[in-house]
Amino acid sequence: MKNTFSRLLAFSALACMMASCEAFIPERSQGRLIVRFSEDVFFSTRASNEIPDTNDFILTILDSGGKELYYGKYGDSPTSLELPSGSYSVSAVSSEFKTPKFSAPQYGDRQVVVVSSGRDCSVELICRQLNSGVKLNIAPSFLNSYPNGSLILKSDDGKLLYSYSEKRIAYFNPGRVSLILSDDGTDESLLTRVLEQQEVLVLNVSAPDGGPSSAGGIRIAVDTTRYWSVEDFVIGQGDSKGKETDSAYNIGQARANVGEEDVWVCGYIVGGDLTSSSASFEPPFKSQTNILIGSRSSVTDRDACLSVQLQKGDIRDALNLVDNPDILGRFVYLKGDIVEAYYGMPGVRNITEFRFKDD
Repeated sequence: MKNTFSRLLAFSALACMMASCEAFIPERSQGRLIVRFSEDVFFSTRASNEIPDTNDFILTILDSGGKELYYGKYGDSPTSLELPSGSYSVSAVSSEFKTPKFSAPQYGDRQVVVVSSGRDCSVELICRQLNSGVKLNIAPSFLNSYPNGSLILKSDDGKLLYSYSEKRIAYFNPGRVSLILSDDGTDESLLTRVLEQQEVLVLNVSAPDGGPSSAGGIRIAVDTTRYWSVEDFVIGQGDSKGKETDSAYNIGQARANVGEEDVWVCGYIVGGDLTSSSASFEPPFKSQTNILIGSRSSVTDRDACLSVQLQKGDIRDALNLVDNPDILGRFVYLKGDIVEAYYGMPGVRNITEFRFKDD
């Protein structure tokens, strides 16, 4: 069922991607590649409740020959790239992951796309957990039976010593993972499982009391009550959305929830000097009454932002770019009303509170 769902998801993403590449632009001899993360869906496991900031993901764009065209933070990447016709590999990951590590879930997406001359090819990345994990619950009886032994989790990429007191999840690339008992100079394979992306396998390891003579009685059971498999978190669900900074609406969600009042919205301060048809994204700035926030610090497309009203007082004093040019590019939380139009675009007005992410 899970594989069927994954294939359907991949097919749907491919269909959307192909459809998005159909906008013909005759004045350009090259195609344009536009990369963005989906604003709505985050695929994770119950192993981790923390949603990583996609702006800190490592974005890599390679041509068909493997030449690196971009490598760096997604939040610092250009909003579009002019490229010759051809196929390109696009990947974005929360961290590099090559060998087994503790407490190291990796999130991101990888896609191969085709850019055609004179066309826009828009790639929408889905944030999902890419690796898998194993957690051992080791019973005291096992320690009594094997006081000098050790448990090792091993994959083709490496191995991790899992101490009897270890509580963390061990993460691996998808594939075969084996549990090995090392005792008195000998290694014995106790169990091997093939893990898929987003899976975290919890194993209860025990042995009859009675010391090393119980060597033949090791018991390993899958804890089905704590087996974490794929789960969809749709951002924006629930009555608590926007009530606190940790559930703040991002740019896409805010634009889809016009009319919400007294809620938290978040984004990067990317510009100001708004008029009904223009905005500035580089200093010096002239207006103290408004700013723009975007989904990443490199955004320079007015239509991809939220306009923000700065009412006279402490909030204007702290957030206007005329007096505070150093806050350009900073991530900010704003509490106010999401309106359909402020300077001709969705925006946030009547702000009562604000916080910077790193404060």
